[in-house]
Amino acid sequence: MHPTVQTLLLSGAQLTDAALERLLPSPDTLPHSIHRAMRHSTFAGGKRLRPILCMEAARMVAGTREIPEGAADLGAAVELLNSDLPPLPKGVENLAAALEMLHTYSLIHDDLPALDNDDLRRGHPTCHVVFGEAIAILAGDALQTLAFQTISALPTPPATTVAILREISLAVGTGVGANSPLPPGMIGGQVVDIESEGTPPTAELVESIHRAKTGALITTSIVSGGLYGLAHTPGAPHLDSEMWVHRLRTFGEKAGLAFQIVDDVLDMTQSSEELGKTAGKDTASIKATWPAVYGIDQSLKDAGQLIADAFEALAPFGEAATPLKSLANYLVERKH
Repeated sequence: MHPTVQTLLLSGAQLTDAALERLLPSPDTLPHSIHRAMRHSTFAGGKRLRPILCMEAARMVAGTREIPEGAADLGAAVELLNSDLPPLPKGVENLAAALEMLHTYSLIHDDLPALDNDDLRRGHPTCHVVFGEAIAILAGDALQTLAFQTISALPTPPATTVAILREISLAVGTGVGANSPLPPGMIGGQVVDIESEGTPPTAELVESIHRAKTGALITTSIVSGGLYGLAHTPGAPHLDSEMWVHRLRTFGEKAGLAFQIVDDVLDMTQSSEELGKTAGKDTASIKATWPAVYGIDQSLKDAGQLIADAFEALAPFGEAATPLKSLANYLVERKH
């Protein structure tokens, strides 16, 4: 029987945190301030959704029977080993941790006074509140750098490592360079979000920001996980590589947009305590959000349709796609 989404989330978070603990410098490593700031934001909580999506995409594609490093010491991971699911490809938790470093770097910078100017993240004071703006900026820079360093050392063939690096760097940046077929990435989406603040939102503007600022990193988590899984698949892949990359990208784009739509709704309907961050800021700042254009009811319907469309993209994977589908459902059903 397949594990519950709660088991997937707990196991994935545990494996990600174990890898992060191993990869991040200790708080006693000089210079203390930067390493403590990096760890403050990285270990402040969070659902670890991007790493978990990455690992489950790798599991779906690979079908390997190898046990991930450290899994035997983690209760939820052991429960997964006892399910019908194949264990994760060895070493994929390092890729997952790198993606969480990139996500955390983006949050540190997003919370800075020059951007969203927020003092609460994941229920804790933001990095610049605790360590000051200069160290917070550098902590974000250091997490981004360490993420790419970690990816460069993955146990994958050189061609796969380069493909993963290219995929992630395009998604994190502005989406341009080296004949990029991708839309603007996370930084590009952040720029459009900043420059459009205070102007009446349109459907086209909201979708472009969401697909870049949030959706790009979610999509690349899934695609890079698939690339990693393919490199650990014994024998020939069971799907044409271009076909499954296209399908994983479609799934990620639709699930990522649904995630941000629900985030917009929660910002309007939940308290700061429930969200772990300051509620209502999007409305107060006249930000381009889905409910601002379509209203709350239609936004939730749109998110549900996007998840249904995302499921269609995974049809060729059959039963192996069940964990990813369960996680996609969680993205739109969550309350925080």
